[in-house]
Amino acid sequence: MTQESDAAEAAFGVKPQPNTGTALEESIRRNAAELMDGALEARIAAADAQIAKLLAERIALMRSLANKRVARARPVRSDDEDKRRSVRRKAAAESAAISPVLLEEILGQLDREALRNVRALRFPSSIPDPKPVVIVGGRGGMGRLLDDHFRRSGWPVRILERNDWDQAESIFAGAGTVIVSVPIEATEAVIKAAAAKMPADALLCDVTSVKTGPVKAMLAAHKGPVAGLHPMFGPDVTDFRAQVFVHSPGRFESAAEPLLEQIRLWGGKVVRCSAEDHDRAMSIIQALRHFTTYAYGVFLSEIKPDLHRILSLSSPIYRLELLMVGRLFAQDPHLYCDIIMSDKEKSELIGAYVESLRPQLDIVRTLDREAFVKRFLQARAYFGELAPQFMKESGAILAKIQADRS
Repeated sequence: MTQESDAAEAAFGVKPQPNTGTALEESIRRNAAELMDGALEARIAAADAQIAKLLAERIALMRSLANKRVARARPVRSDDEDKRRSVRRKAAAESAAISPVLLEEILGQLDREALRNVRALRFPSSIPDPKPVVIVGGRGGMGRLLDDHFRRSGWPVRILERNDWDQAESIFAGAGTVIVSVPIEATEAVIKAAAAKMPADALLCDVTSVKTGPVKAMLAAHKGPVAGLHPMFGPDVTDFRAQVFVHSPGRFESAAEPLLEQIRLWGGKVVRCSAEDHDRAMSIIQALRHFTTYAYGVFLSEIKPDLHRILSLSSPIYRLELLMVGRLFAQDPHLYCDIIMSDKEKSELIGAYVESLRPQLDIVRTLDREAFVKRFLQARAYFGELAPQFMKESGAILAKIQADRS
């Protein structure tokens, strides 16, 4: 007797007869198999219903916790708490003999769903009775975000725009912090103008994506405390949870600590980095990456493939690549122009990158497989242990994209 027959007899009391080749016996076997399938489908449906109830309960619990913290003006989550949850989830997954990565992905998605509409109406203030904050360029995208968060933290906010300089003295009067949030090409001139009007003991900051020039300009123009900031995200975010703020120290670092602590209370992550190191990293993180994306998008616009057809034929990894290209061209061209063309170092790096493509193209044109593999392995050695880690992380992202398409 086959295993299928044994299972059918155990589950349904059906004992198939030995195979004699008759149509009746074949029908009995088919019916037994279909009964088994039906029973398993019923059990799957019951399990799905139980899971749905647990998921709803899990979302409700997380949302309730978040709302209670919001009501107390406390951060919704913290790094330490996230680490503890990760340890618990890994142990739970191992106990249930399922993939820890799978459980982390599921529960992480539940957390994001629970927190989607949770918005802190107010935050605690890092200091009692903070002095006014002046945001120069406060009606721009980043300025509006900062304005909103400062106000929800009890910090008085004043906005100074292009047409407000005739009122600058009254706007700057008594300010404790001045934040310059204007386009890169105008930043240093605005810093000089603001420094001439603001209190001598106020903290002067900028939030541009380059740091060496603005920090030097602030140190030269203002004798009081100075701090360079770079929010590593665009103005399309809704809050600062888990967002990175780079802090490039300037002068009197302790004077910047209340502002940095306020960013942490908003849920942001403050990463300390010298202005020079920041700009070297940004040449790769921003300028080189954005240039590559820009050049690829421009090339596509010139050869004009049918994008809908391309998408229908694409693998998850190419779809992700095309999403990032499309994302860039949906935004302000002046912003990316400022980032890519902000200094000579970036243009030199981009030039070196373009020049490096020629020998790679020669390898492909001459069908030199040996040279291709050699250079591939050289690059793999450079990535080292990060290569398999990146493959694992990207695999989870691509699996999600594929799941969303199905």
